[in-house]
Amino acid sequence: MTDNPVIIAGGGIGGLATALTLHQIGVPCVVFEAVREMRPLGVGINMQPNAVRELYDLGITEDDLDKVGVPAKEWALVGLNGNDIYSEPRGKLAGYNWPQYAVHRGEFHMLLYRKLVERAGKDVVRLGQRVIGYRKNADGSVTALIEGADGAKTDASGALLIGADGIHSAIRAQMHPAQPPIHWGGAIMWRGTTLGKPIRSGASFVGLGTHKQRVVFYPISPPDPQTGLAIINWIVEITADNSEGWKQSGWFRQVPASEFAHHFKDWVWDWFDVPALIAKADSIFENPMIDRDPVPTWSDGPVVLLGDAAHAMYPTGSNGGSQAVIDARTLGAAMIGHGVTADALAAYNAKLCGPISALILRNRGAGPFGLLNMVDERCGGTFENIDDVIPPKERADFMAGYKAAAGFAIETLNKAARTIPEGARVKQKVPS
Repeated sequence: MTDNPVIIAGGGIGGLATALTLHQIGVPCVVFEAVREMRPLGVGINMQPNAVRELYDLGITEDDLDKVGVPAKEWALVGLNGNDIYSEPRGKLAGYNWPQYAVHRGEFHMLLYRKLVERAGKDVVRLGQRVIGYRKNADGSVTALIEGADGAKTDASGALLIGADGIHSAIRAQMHPAQPPIHWGGAIMWRGTTLGKPIRSGASFVGLGTHKQRVVFYPISPPDPQTGLAIINWIVEITADNSEGWKQSGWFRQVPASEFAHHFKDWVWDWFDVPALIAKADSIFENPMIDRDPVPTWSDGPVVLLGDAAHAMYPTGSNGGSQAVIDARTLGAAMIGHGVTADALAAYNAKLCGPISALILRNRGAGPFGLLNMVDERCGGTFENIDDVIPPKERADFMAGYKAAAGFAIETLNKAARTIPEGARVKQKVPS
């Protein structure tokens, strides 16, 4: 193994999970992150049991995760009159050996950052420095081209370069210069958090509506013992005409409720009041539902893509953040087998690029929310008995197919060996 560190472009969830993994297996690394200060940005995301398993193996504990989220107990789709379409327990209640967590994305991100700095030192993350490209060297190493927050250009050489720099990845753009632009399918999402009383199990993920108009909500904190109120993460979504493309100057912006609340003014039931949820939000963010077309490979010699840089996907399956963690662990396992080499990157690419590219396209078809569309097509979203609309076996088969594609089928995951064996480390080259 070369003395050069592995360079990681991007300090998001994928980049930090990769750095924690490399530190665990004895591989020196450095993370270059564009922001000048790490802050807890974003709202709720779900970490699926396959990712929580890897977090535990990284030494991130249940107590750590309880400080940034709550174990999910149920996943449910309901019709427009509140009747159940499909519901199932989640995490350990479903038979997994690990829980599923609904977490505040920003607080989870900061948890990973704190853990990395505690273990590897504060210099492991270089803030205010964006990787804008790379140069492959004759000796097999790679040089990252870096732009500082002040515009100054520098570079850094390393054994490998991991492009974990998100959907706008400069590493991916250089690797695939002819890639199509970001894909927007027409859905617009507004996201926020509101203090409210959890419903159903108290930790349920609930979706209702269709691809034309949909609401998803779930708690990302336990209820306050005095008030019974929890932080409810919510997403409301409509599908618009995308024939002329996205008209806003950016893909993410803070907006007032008045810009979109009228779409949901009639979504009021005795068990759920969407207008009130929106009106009481702390802050609201708008972004179109976007992804990127799959690319044929994530690797280019000593350079590889990871996380959203590799597979930005619609958030319909609640597995974007989870997959970034799986990427990091799979890459670490490849280094255990092949060393800190381009062969390790090729092995990681061979294992994940094909199936996860297929998942990107599957999520465009509404992912597990496809059941809502089926109900809408068959009965307009209102029914008395779901069995008369979609038979139980058809519903179960639909969900089983998605879980298998996303890598968290229960029996398969429970029986799988650890991705990285306990105590495994990459063998260092002995000096001659």
